[in-house]
Amino acid sequence: MQRSGTLMLHHGLYEQVINTALNRELSEIPDARKSVAPIDKAEASKVLAQYLADVVQKGLDNVLDNGGDISTQIGLANKIVDLIQNTTQEADFATLSVDQRAEQLLALLREQDPRLAVGKTAADLIRPETSIAQSSLFTGAIHEPQMYTELKKEIVSADRIDMLVSFIKWSGLRLLMDELREFTQNGGELRIITTSYMGATDVKAIEELRALPNTRIKVSYDTKRTRLHAKTYVFYRNTGFTTAYVGSSNLSNAAISSGLEWNVKVTRRDLPETIDKIAATFESYWNSSEFEYYSEDQKERLARALKAEKYFDSNNAEVYTMDITPYSYQQEILDKLEAERTIRRYTRNLVVAATGTGKTVISALDYKRFCKQNSGKPCRLLFVAHREEILRQSLYTFRAVLKDANFGELFVGNYRPESIAHLFLPIQPFNSQDFPAKTAPDFYDYIVVDEFHHAAAPTYQKLLSYYQPKILLGLTATPERMDGKSVLPYFNNRIAAEIRLPEAIDRKLLCPFQYFGVTDTVDLNTLKWSAGGYDKGELSNLYTLSGAVANRRADLVVSSLLKYVTDIDEVKCLGFCVSIEHAEFMCHYFNDCGIPSIFLTGKSSDEERKAAKGRLVSGEIRFIFVVDIYNEGVDIPEVNTVLFLRPTESLTIFLQQLGRGLRLAEDKECLTVLDFIGQANKKYNFEDKFAALLSNTTRSVIREIKDGFVSAPKGCYIQLEKKAAKYILDNIRASYGNTAGLVSRVSSFTEDSGLELTLANFLDYYHLDPRAIYKFSSFSRICARADVIADFSAPLDEVLPKALGRLSVVDSRRWIRFLLDVLPRLNDVDFTALSELEQRMLQMFYVTVWGKAAESWASDEVLDNLYALSDSPVLLGELLDLLRYRYEQIDFIDEPVDLGFDCPLDLHCTYTRDQLLVAMDFLKPATVREGVKWLPEKQLDVFFVTLNKADKDYSPTTMYHDYSINENLFHWQSQSTTAADSPTGQRYIHHQKRGSKVLLFVREFKADRITGGAAAYTFLGTANYVKHDGSRPMNITWKLDRPIPAKFLKKTNKLVVG
Repeated sequence: MQRSGTLMLHHGLYEQVINTALNRELSEIPDARKSVAPIDKAEASKVLAQYLADVVQKGLDNVLDNGGDISTQIGLANKIVDLIQNTTQEADFATLSVDQRAEQLLALLREQDPRLAVGKTAADLIRPETSIAQSSLFTGAIHEPQMYTELKKEIVSADRIDMLVSFIKWSGLRLLMDELREFTQNGGELRIITTSYMGATDVKAIEELRALPNTRIKVSYDTKRTRLHAKTYVFYRNTGFTTAYVGSSNLSNAAISSGLEWNVKVTRRDLPETIDKIAATFESYWNSSEFEYYSEDQKERLARALKAEKYFDSNNAEVYTMDITPYSYQQEILDKLEAERTIRRYTRNLVVAATGTGKTVISALDYKRFCKQNSGKPCRLLFVAHREEILRQSLYTFRAVLKDANFGELFVGNYRPESIAHLFLPIQPFNSQDFPAKTAPDFYDYIVVDEFHHAAAPTYQKLLSYYQPKILLGLTATPERMDGKSVLPYFNNRIAAEIRLPEAIDRKLLCPFQYFGVTDTVDLNTLKWSAGGYDKGELSNLYTLSGAVANRRADLVVSSLLKYVTDIDEVKCLGFCVSIEHAEFMCHYFNDCGIPSIFLTGKSSDEERKAAKGRLVSGEIRFIFVVDIYNEGVDIPEVNTVLFLRPTESLTIFLQQLGRGLRLAEDKECLTVLDFIGQANKKYNFEDKFAALLSNTTRSVIREIKDGFVSAPKGCYIQLEKKAAKYILDNIRASYGNTAGLVSRVSSFTEDSGLELTLANFLDYYHLDPRAIYKFSSFSRICARADVIADFSAPLDEVLPKALGRLSVVDSRRWIRFLLDVLPRLNDVDFTALSELEQRMLQMFYVTVWGKAAESWASDEVLDNLYALSDSPVLLGELLDLLRYRYEQIDFIDEPVDLGFDCPLDLHCTYTRDQLLVAMDFLKPATVREGVKWLPEKQLDVFFVTLNKADKDYSPTTMYHDYSINENLFHWQSQSTTAADSPTGQRYIHHQKRGSKVLLFVREFKADRITGGAAAYTFLGTANYVKHDGSRPMNITWKLDRPIPAKFLKKTNKLVVG
């Protein structure tokens, strides 16, 4: 160990605790050359313990080097233990000093162990060759133990075993079968998860395992969804010396006895967090509906599924027997549809989702729910689309979801249905057969219109104006129509739900993209900007008629293509242009460069389009240049490259154009996207564009650009050239990153958007979260600074903007309704005469605005504060606007939770710590510092759970303490001082018997990602004790009384993949 003052510091990355020597060294280095950060509070114990382990090990080595022996080393170790005991004053530490004999315990036998009868001792117990306390790696090298001999020894020495493998071969299983039999016959518990992946599993292997005692097997038959590729073997030991093997070996002879397979052996002693994550992930899979118990009667089904996987059997009758359960993203949409109908009584609902993401399945699941809610009624269905193949696929989907092979009829070509009660119909016969004359307006209960953006066409008008169904569901990939008009007016100007592109890519419904932001040579700063966009004529002239400038830009496009694409001869590309002239110009330029291209416009006939598609797919041409108008008709899944040759102001059109290239096709790995980014008008919205491409919506786009887009969807990549990145960052900072940007947006809002300036319109048009405004100022103050409203003075100008930020997450219907009722008439309310429930709701509002609870509703201070609010009419008006806006945003159905008193907290709503505590009559919320609070008068245990305790997004040290296992089970870790046998631990375990309730409030991060203040909690309701392990801390599994909705699951269940 170097004791001299100089350390050799190499440049590069560190995660090093700074000690005195390092501090001295660093003090001489200028700030710009070093980056230091405080140790994260949540990880400090782990970080410091790791640092000390190094110091202690060096110290112990030093003792030996200087002539000491093992007893000197033990003396030093015990001094450290004494020091800890003296500091903590915990008697337990006194028993932790190392015994002078310097020994390790290796094995224990139970009292009546049968092996004792035949003269065996604990020393004869079989143990693995490799350490069960230190992690190691198996690579199949000559000198290391064979993986399968090691597995045999792990099996017989374990208490419980979990295996997760994508397939199981008899050739591999038979090597371990004797040990598994011995293990399970002696009472060991074995759980196995596997799949019918690629048809590789042997039925015999699964059957042999099923015959073992104490063995449970779960199989996923739906491999399109599961894609399980993990291989893990976990050997739990009650002694605490759990081991796990993670790597590339499935249960097959080749994989576990030969082959170049790498497997890591992980031990609980040196990598406890990794073992926790393995255990938690296994538990989450085990409790997932995708994996089903395998029992005797499943043999046929498994054999069929394996065969189908081998020979892609698409036409199988099994479709009508399998339960089609929604993916979580589909469930989220179903929940939102239900909320639209229940909360807002909107029965015309629009669902927006990219082509290929299973919109029809959603409509079928929604219809199935409608039938359930109206059982005994005819539930007549009309499904309208404009193409026959869509209707045919849709009918099959409905049959599969309803598990009824005879459901519904087609009305296509010459085919005439027997009954029109459940009809799948193209729009043409609807008009030619004059349906309205033959059916009453309320004949159909449920109508689905697919590809709804066609609905403005006169052919659809009759259908939409004549029928009055109980529910009209519109499905579309594009809410903006060809003629630039929106279809939203049919749906109360709302999109009920949408599948975001990143989600669809994460689910493998669309292909991944690699997006390259190329620095454009053209400066658009000087171009005219009106009505929310660049002047198209000026843009077109710049790109086509400006001589050298236009040619230089076209040349840049060609050279960028050659730089980024793998092979120009393999390219099948769509280029999006600003005008017909631009498309024609690009097409000629490319042909002149020897790259075969054509252009299409809105005037091109259907024949031309069809022919163009054929030529592109066959490789005869490589590029089709198109204009916006033609966004819609190009449906060529084989497209593997898209060029954005013009700035797209409309986010919808940008996503629509991108979506054209994201369709899955054979041999298509990913979509290459080239976007040409120049200096833009400061009103051009880059932020939305990138936010729409990212999976994680909690991080700001600026941070993503700096971190290299870590939140891009799985398999995707976003890269910006240096200058392009700078243009974007400058633009974002100037638009919403400060008050001035907001003031300038407000002042030209009506001209840019064509809408009246209201808080709701402003937030919707710019896709802003209200908190993005309130971190600077109130909206009214910004409007006054923009001279859009008269200046005003308000007594609450200091307090209210911060409170508005905290009220921006309110989503409880009855609390909002109460506030909308009481706030406008504060001067006339007798606060003491309010009911207990209403007083609690007012208290929640009071603590939000003034930071402390109201002692008494009669006190002068409290009344002065409340009356000051009615003396600030502008800000009060804004507060009411915000509450109405939040009410319109609610996308789930809340319900009261029975806590034994009139409590205003509603299930799945979001509250700040102060709001939720005063709602339960605890009026000193600021005194609650830790994550648990026991309220004895109400008999309530309140848990405040922060899923990511560390300040960074990913911290393996603390991530696996609190998380949901599935929608009903939640794994929670108590305070580190809570022992299972303490009064608190006992209260948790026996709460049902003793009549107390456990409440779970959960948030993702400590700090609100937009405002930087403390984040609010979502109320998951009451929970019941299931089981626990450990003590100080206890790890408890709770069962929630109400399942976690799909929209929260992706945050609470950190183990979900895709």
